[in-house]
Amino acid sequence: MVAGEPSGDLLAGHLLAHLKARWPGLDAAGIGGAHMVAQGFNAWWPVEKLSVRGYLEVLPRLPELLRLRRQLGDRLLAERPDLFIGVDAPDFNFDLEARLKQGGLKTLHFVSPSFWAWRPEKLIKLRRAADHVLCLFPFEPELLHRAGIAATYVGHPLAQAIPMQADAAAARAALGLRADGPLVALLPGSRNAEVDHLASRFFQAAALIRQVHPATQFVVPTVPYLLPKVRQLAGASGLGDAVHVVAGQSHAALAACDVTLIASGTATLEAALFHKPMVIAYAMPALSYRLMWRKRQLPWVGLPNILCAPREWLDRPAAVAPREWADRPGAPFVVPELVQDAATPRALATAVLDWLRAPEKMAATTARFADLHAELRRPTAQLATNAIETLLAR
Repeated sequence: MVAGEPSGDLLAGHLLAHLKARWPGLDAAGIGGAHMVAQGFNAWWPVEKLSVRGYLEVLPRLPELLRLRRQLGDRLLAERPDLFIGVDAPDFNFDLEARLKQGGLKTLHFVSPSFWAWRPEKLIKLRRAADHVLCLFPFEPELLHRAGIAATYVGHPLAQAIPMQADAAAARAALGLRADGPLVALLPGSRNAEVDHLASRFFQAAALIRQVHPATQFVVPTVPYLLPKVRQLAGASGLGDAVHVVAGQSHAALAACDVTLIASGTATLEAALFHKPMVIAYAMPALSYRLMWRKRQLPWVGLPNILCAPREWLDRPAAVAPREWADRPGAPFVVPELVQDAATPRALATAVLDWLRAPEKMAATTARFADLHAELRRPTAQLATNAIETLLAR
């Protein structure tokens, strides 16, 4: 198995628990993180080796990553495992899977790439790489089947892990936060680059929010290795004891908050599964952004907006160019997105304040996210294990 970032480690950890229950003698190894290791996974290399994002950001590490992929492929072809599972990380896993598949090994990819959002050429690589794909979202298998790729919808494990009704008061108490007054969760990302681009903007936005609502508290959950950096930024923000930086505990923070200001990524789905109104921000180096933006084919970057969109918005006709499809007018946004230069501290603060001033809109969004939660809530690990068993029997 190979997981390339913390979200993939979490998904793989859930899956490994069920695989171990089905096959108690299972031996699993490769690249993974703490959630996988907790299930007995032998991490030949840690997940942090692959945690890099963006076109330009990967360049300094490209020789190391290519060498690692070659070494891993050599080892797997020599050891001949019954199955290779690539968990997300398509830029690393697809070429590895294709090499292993060509070498006679069975390959499965867990998490369909977001070809429906950007980089539709990934479908070609996926067809070459994977014998089967496990899909987290209900509209994906049909699109993959049309492309000649075997796929199974398994739901999203986070939809099972997150309760349908979270106890906000208990979460506030567990975090040591006041029970009264607005609470905003700030989640600037789980990677260094994300924090570098967004954390200062988030803290500046928080200061502006406090000018309007002086009783507002802020909770900032962060991954342990970024804790010193985030605490330093929080300390320099002038927010004092109004801001609480905590290691981990992102689910407690999302359960406790009224609104979240959040970096685009898997965390936005977690926020939706806690049924929380949010403001999504996305920022990266200018050249990386321009390269990425040219390849998009949807008007949104945030998963909550994509998953709540009418299905016809996700199914681009082959005759329509991706950019033309993405730039169609009238796209419905359930939650606001502020991208790149638009993600100024003042704009972020205004968007959060707009939520706090609109309780009826907050309630409607909460209800919409509850419906999404129910749609994604499937016995994911069991369905995935069944699909793996079928693939192994072929």
